Amino acid sequence: MRRGRIARGALAGIVGVAIVSLLTGCLGLGQLATRGPDPAPVTEGVPDDLLRFYDQPPQWESCGEGFECTTITAPLDWHDPDRGEIELAVTRHLAERTTPVGALLANPGGPGGSGVSLVRDSLAYSFGQPLREAYDIVGFDPRGVGESTAVRCYDAAQMDAYLYDIPAAERGTPEWESELQGRAADYAHACEANSGGILEFITTEQSARDLDLLRAVLGQEELTYLGYSYGTFLGATYADLFPERAGRLVLDGAIDPSVSGEEVGTTQAVGFEGSLRSFFEWCLGTQGCPFTGSVDNAMSDLSALLAAVDARPIRAEDGRMLGADTLMTAVIAALYAEDNWSYLVAALAGALEGDATDAFFLADFYNGRNPDGTYADNSTDAFNAYNCMDYPATTAAEQAATEQKVRELAPTIAPYWSGADVCAEWPYPPSGERRQLTAEGAAPIVVIGTTGDPATPYEWAVSLADQLSSGVLVTHEGEGHTAYNGGSRCVNSAVEDFLLEGTVPEDGLTCR
Repeated sequence: MRRGRIARGALAGIVGVAIVSLLTGCLGLGQLATRGPDPAPVTEGVPDDLLRFYDQPPQWESCGEGFECTTITAPLDWHDPDRGEIELAVTRHLAERTTPVGALLANPGGPGGSGVSLVRDSLAYSFGQPLREAYDIVGFDPRGVGESTAVRCYDAAQMDAYLYDIPAAERGTPEWESELQGRAADYAHACEANSGGILEFITTEQSARDLDLLRAVLGQEELTYLGYSYGTFLGATYADLFPERAGRLVLDGAIDPSVSGEEVGTTQAVGFEGSLRSFFEWCLGTQGCPFTGSVDNAMSDLSALLAAVDARPIRAEDGRMLGADTLMTAVIAALYAEDNWSYLVAALAGALEGDATDAFFLADFYNGRNPDGTYADNSTDAFNAYNCMDYPATTAAEQAATEQKVRELAPTIAPYWSGADVCAEWPYPPSGERRQLTAEGAAPIVVIGTTGDPATPYEWAVSLADQLSSGVLVTHEGEGHTAYNGGSRCVNSAVEDFLLEGTVPEDGLTCR
């Protein structure tokens, strides 16, 4: 069976990630010395069989100036807490004032993005100075991710083959489909063999319960939370499960929890096709653009380039072959943020000249591959694990209808959008359901959507804000994925006034 891509929804800016180490603020030792004790875990009303988890005072250890790290134990299965345990890795940046107003928990998206890395490596890029001053900013690796008890599938060499190898059979033939599906089956079997029995429990519903555990052990009566992209689904799920504990929640780059996996893939394909047109409109007005003529001409020329690379892959200096699927991954990676567009110019110009260097740079960035051939994280594995458990299976007829719709609405991307269905090979059936999340009784929840967001299209933010009983929509008119701390003073003020003062933005506020 074939299935359209679901692009990762994560906070990702190549320029920003490259420079964050220069911007991240540190906390002076004098401030540390005057800091008071942390609040005790909140355990009121916790069932007896969960009390041992909720009543865990974190044992913090210094892990860099201004940063502390700990590990929290959670049940493998919240519905059967005696079934086993997992570990959750947590990092916090201490508030830059003596007395913090509380703990702000954050998730960068994915699924599979590392909250530990978000806080440790991208603090200033992801959080404005007012938030860094006032809050202990807490990043955590969700179950299955990174430094927490993690999904493990392949070693680096196997992952290279899985992500980058070009099928021997001709694209679109039964032999090609069989080859890809066999590769997906081998991958899924490896995930089961190497993950220690956790795959069945890598779900957003289980992770949202972990989030409540973290709230409690941090001594917070209510959750204060900033979720990007997939993190909006995690946050909305939390609010739906625990509306009385949902404090100030900001959901930036929203996912619509009611749409199917096929709808997600279709909408994203159309979104990236639209972002490609915006990219070319910009590119054609700059010096050095490798394309000429109109936007339609450029789209046609890109289609021709993809077809040429598909027929004659380009060998990179490290011996890897750049095929059309990897070139499309490079294109998608660059479309997440306008700051990345110059990298896409270089990648496409290089490919036209037979040079794969910049295209592999973008694809490797997307896949978390380091220059030495190792992988920085397990984001690909966790991404698949969550999606295979969260999204109900679809039929062959539904998949065929999706492919037809993508061909009609995203003709440039369509030939390289569908591939093997890893979830058809997953060792456990999906347990999630796609439905509206209302969070009845929750305090106001701020939902932010960007009009030119290809990964989490604006219509999803509108839908989520409508679904939530207390949803408040903030519209960012612009390009790229997510909006907070991305250059809009209006968005930044709305988020920070809400998180710091509780000032709820006007529903329907539009920012530029």
